[in-house]
Amino acid sequence: MKSNMRKIQKTYRTIPTIEGAGVHLKRGFSNREAEKFDPFLLFDDFSNTEDSKYSAGFPMHPHRGMETVTYILKGEVKHKDSLGNEGSIKAGDVQWMTAGSGIVHEEMPVVHDEGIQGFQLWLNLPSTQKMMPPRYQEIKSAEVPVVTEEGKEIRIIAGTYNSVTGPVRDLMTAPTYLDVTVGERVPFSFPTPRDDTFFVYVFEGRLALRDGRTEEWLGEGDIGLLTNDFEFSCDGGKDGARFLLIGGTPLRESIAWHGPIVMNTGDEIQTAMEELQYGKFIKNI
Repeated sequence: MKSNMRKIQKTYRTIPTIEGAGVHLKRGFSNREAEKFDPFLLFDDFSNTEDSKYSAGFPMHPHRGMETVTYILKGEVKHKDSLGNEGSIKAGDVQWMTAGSGIVHEEMPVVHDEGIQGFQLWLNLPSTQKMMPPRYQEIKSAEVPVVTEEGKEIRIIAGTYNSVTGPVRDLMTAPTYLDVTVGERVPFSFPTPRDDTFFVYVFEGRLALRDGRTEEWLGEGDIGLLTNDFEFSCDGGKDGARFLLIGGTPLRESIAWHGPIVMNTGDEIQTAMEELQYGKFIKNI
């Protein structure tokens, strides 16, 4: 691994927690680490095979000032919101929701024999876009391009890999979101803007970052926050690996946080809470 290769700055082990109406999930990072992961705010793996640990879902709750990305690998999640949107995302589908000025929605997993496997990522919005009109980009599995190379497969949700660009566009923080599978000792590399924040989440197998003298390993359930440099390079362990590689341009702005409402100042949070209380949260933009 050359000197311009990204290394592991810090490893975070996902921690079991309970959210929503009783959903058991594994949290990678949240508000305590948000400054280090800028522009990302939170990452959860909500995969589970026990019905009772995911079926209660996430009933109606508000969002403002940020984006949520829900990526499903197994099972199904139904959703609806205060703007009249309603639908379902299934295996391979992605929902990229920009909450902007405010939305109230619910996400309810559907019980299937295979259980559920999926991830949710929160991205911050820049101060100039906090109050933009809410919107959805709902991407079906067939719309996600897949690049197959010897011993590896790359699903491109956002960003560009080898001149192939993902279907999620017009985003505020120029994010990259790749789902990568590599075989045993099969190398994978990806050029990155030096100053962008990148992290990798391993959800199958083990992943190695090597420089000829040392090895750094990430195992299943590990998040590796990467150093700032020009390229990410890795290979799979004994049985290969599957991981998410996610990156974006830092905002370097102050964060005021109250659950799923993320603004820049305490006064803005106070305004949002008052608007929720008095029925003025949803804007007619």
